[in-house]
Amino acid sequence: MSADTAAPANADAFLAPYFEQYTKLMYNAEVAANIQKFADLALQVRANGAKMMFSGNGASASCAEHGATDFTKQGKVRGVTFHDPNLMTCFANDFGFDHWVAKAVEHYADDNDVVVLISVSGTSPSVVNAAKYARERGLKVVSFTGRSSDNPLKQLSDIAFWADSDAYNVVENLHGMWLTGTIDYVIGKSVYETRAYELK
Repeated sequence: MSADTAAPANADAFLAPYFEQYTKLMYNAEVAANIQKFADLALQVRANGAKMMFSGNGASASCAEHGATDFTKQGKVRGVTFHDPNLMTCFANDFGFDHWVAKAVEHYADDNDVVVLISVSGTSPSVVNAAKYARERGLKVVSFTGRSSDNPLKQLSDIAFWADSDAYNVVENLHGMWLTGTIDYVIGKSVYETRAYELK
């Protein structure tokens, strides 16, 4: 392996401070308060027979889909995403990529719904425009962002999870932990059976 493709010789020298970021950022009073508020909001959504609409770009889309699925199945809070290729390409083609999520929210939103938007930078136009539309529509916005503390998506949110880091993978993983931590808090436990039938 050539020098420019080799991993650092001392794994601990790289990994110890790398994982220390998680220890520092994963849990504090602000995170606890946000999880409490998000859980309370999710339970309101469930009580109202409403839904939560999740979206993001790239890896954040995967995080959004994970959240929507687990909130629906485990938390009994209906969650949907807009990442079907037909919908995405149709809306992006007809309305422009910067507006496709906002247009999806416009087409799918009902009163008392909540919009959950995930973006490491908090500046992606597709999610920022969706947050703007949601607020105009009177819908609550929950966001998961990183990088700059004054990013526009964070500023547009009713509940704003923010990771004080510029490292994309670190921020994305923190988003996933906060999101699934909220789901387990709604459920009231972290260990539970997910399969409703016995494998034969």
